[in-house]
Amino acid sequence: MADVISLRALNRATLARQMLLAREQVSVAEAVERLCGMQAQGPKPPFLGLWTRVAGFEAALLHASLQERSVVRATMMRGTLHLMSARDYGALRASMQPMLDAGLRMLGSRAEGLELDKVLPAARVLLEERPRTFNELRALLQEEFPEVNDRALGFSVRMCLPLVMVPTEDRWAFPRTSEFTLADVWLGEPPSDDSSADALVLRYLAAFGPASVADAQEWSGLPKLGEVLERLRPQLRTFEDEKGRELFDLPNAPRPEEDTPAEARFLPEFDNLVLAHADRSRVIAAAHRPLLTTKNLRVRATFLWDGFAAGLWELERKRKVATLRLRPFGKLPKRALNALTAEGERLLGFAEPDAAERQVVLADE
Repeated sequence: MADVISLRALNRATLARQMLLAREQVSVAEAVERLCGMQAQGPKPPFLGLWTRVAGFEAALLHASLQERSVVRATMMRGTLHLMSARDYGALRASMQPMLDAGLRMLGSRAEGLELDKVLPAARVLLEERPRTFNELRALLQEEFPEVNDRALGFSVRMCLPLVMVPTEDRWAFPRTSEFTLADVWLGEPPSDDSSADALVLRYLAAFGPASVADAQEWSGLPKLGEVLERLRPQLRTFEDEKGRELFDLPNAPRPEEDTPAEARFLPEFDNLVLAHADRSRVIAAAHRPLLTTKNLRVRATFLWDGFAAGLWELERKRKVATLRLRPFGKLPKRALNALTAEGERLLGFAEPDAAERQVVLADE
C-alpha cells in the first residue's frame, strides 16, 4: 500500500524542487534545467523568476546565458513559450511534437489548402537565409502560397518547425517583436528525433513531483501519459495524496518535512509553479485559483506566504516612483506583511534599480 503524503508535505516537496525554500547557488542554465523550463510568454517574467530562486542573480547573467546559447526561448510545453536549457531543448523538443501537431486543429477552416510538406521546407529556406519576425515570415510565405490563410502559414511553422527566438540587448533580452531562427542553426545541431515521452516525464517529476498522471498531462499538454508512467513504474516510488489519488515520484527526490520553513517569495506572471498541476491545491486554494487568470488569459503574479499563494501583486512605475502593490486573498498576519514588505523592497531594487523612491503597499492603501 502506498504511503500517504499530506498536502503540506506535497507543498514543501514542490517548493524544494522549484528552489523556493531557499535561494540556491547555481548557474542560470542549471537553474532553468532544474525547473524543467520557465514559462516565458513575456520576456520579463523569467528574470523575476530567477531572481526569486537564484542567490546573487543579476539580469546580466540571463542575458549572457542567452547570448552564449546555453539557454533558449522557444515553444515547448502546452504550446507556449518557455526558457529551456539548450541541452533540455535538444533532448525534449521532439516529445512535444504530437501535442504541437494536435494544436493545428485550432486553425479550423483557415487550414484549407495548407500543405505542410510544402510550407515547412519553404519556411526553412527563408529562415536559413537569416532570422525573421513572424510578420515578415508570414508575408513571404503568403507570396509563395497566396491561396492559404497567412495566419495558418505562420502558426503551422511556429508549431511544426523547431525554432528559437533571437536575443537582443533589450532590457529584458527580447523586443516586443522578436526574430526567430532555426534551432539547428542557432545551436549548431538539430534536436534529438527521439519522440518518447519517458525522459520528459522523469524531468517533470524531478521538477514538480510527486505528481499524478493528470498533473503531468496538464503541465505538458500531452495526453495518455498514464501509459508512460506505467512503463516507468518499476523505477519510481508511489504515494497517495489526502484525496486518495496516486502520485508518482523519483525515489531519491527531495521531500522535506511538512513543517520545513518557507519564506516569503514573489512569483512573476505565468510562473509554472501555479500552472504545473491539474490539482493545484498544493500551491493555491481552490477558492483562489479563479483569481489567477485574467479575461485575456494572462496568469497574474502571485506571492507566497508559508509556502502557499496568499495573494497577487503588481508593479507600477510612475516617473521616479516604483510601487509594488499587494492584493492579499485574506487578512495577512503582521509577521507575513513585514516579511513580504522586506522581500518586496528587495524585488523593487532588482526590477527598478533607477527609481528614486520605492514602496510596497496594500491594494486598499
